[in-house]
Amino acid sequence: MSFFKRLREKIVQKSEEVTQKFTDGLSKTRDLLVERVEDLVRRYKKIDDDFFDELEEILITSDVGVNTVMELIDELRSEVRKHKIENAMDLQPILSEKLVALLKNDEAADTALQVEDGRLNVILFVGVNGVGKTTTIGKMAHMFKQQNKKVLLAAGDTFRAAAIDQLEVWGERVGVEVIKQQQGSDPAAVIFDAIQAAKSRGVDVLLCDTAGRLQNKVNLMEELAKVRRVLARELPGAPHEVLLVLDATTGQNALSQARTFGESAGVTGIVLTKLDGTAKGGIVIAIRNELNIPVKYVGLGEKMDDLQPFDPEQFVHALFAGLIQQEAAEEEEPHTP
Repeated sequence: MSFFKRLREKIVQKSEEVTQKFTDGLSKTRDLLVERVEDLVRRYKKIDDDFFDELEEILITSDVGVNTVMELIDELRSEVRKHKIENAMDLQPILSEKLVALLKNDEAADTALQVEDGRLNVILFVGVNGVGKTTTIGKMAHMFKQQNKKVLLAAGDTFRAAAIDQLEVWGERVGVEVIKQQQGSDPAAVIFDAIQAAKSRGVDVLLCDTAGRLQNKVNLMEELAKVRRVLARELPGAPHEVLLVLDATTGQNALSQARTFGESAGVTGIVLTKLDGTAKGGIVIAIRNELNIPVKYVGLGEKMDDLQPFDPEQFVHALFAGLIQQEAAEEEEPHTP
């Protein structure tokens, strides 16, 4: 059974609505990455060094990441030698399969959020300003509400009045209370108040905002460490998740942020926003492979439910949707005797 057919059968078992969200949300990346790869394999009847040079350039400009691309190209060269592949078209499903393997990265942690029934679950959100952090918190609050969980928000970004106001707007929109103090208050004090409120009210999930700290501002990183200490002291085991929110449109800068926050903030997972607004969705592959930090959620649009759990198979299926449909159509064509 071909790789695309196996992938198609797995996707059939999943929600059509979610599949469509991935397909629509990754349209720009599909146009840049996959269509250029398709054009490449059509132009080259035989696989040679020039073919690999062009493929390397396509992958790098899609922000797959230089280290990941080098590794991928080496593996593809090895497959060509081992299986004596001459036709470039025959390499396309192998490339797709390699991408799924990179995205799954079996040694990495599970992509599911570490949220358990019967306890107060604390999720801390970190990331620079403008990446969509507060919007992500609002959408995730909506998601948990849909699961009949009791949710509370903590306005821990006290450096900007707009951040507190924005979180309050989201709280009203989804019907969730926000614990806050005045602008300029100690963020750790806000988090302390929030965790006491969450305990007394029997909350299931506490979502904590933090300042849009820049990775080169050591004092801000120290402030984040202080918040983590307060959480751990008031609720052993907390925070249960530290989610770094990254803007997919920033490409390699997002990878740089992920490296620094991963080291300094104890990041357990990544939320990649604005994936629908960029042609450089290959950054998912770079983050997953080079940092070994799981991408847990992706933003695929502006709607409330467009924040979706990351699914490697959905991701690759969405990228190669045209090829998968083409293969399915060919299988259905009647064969003449």
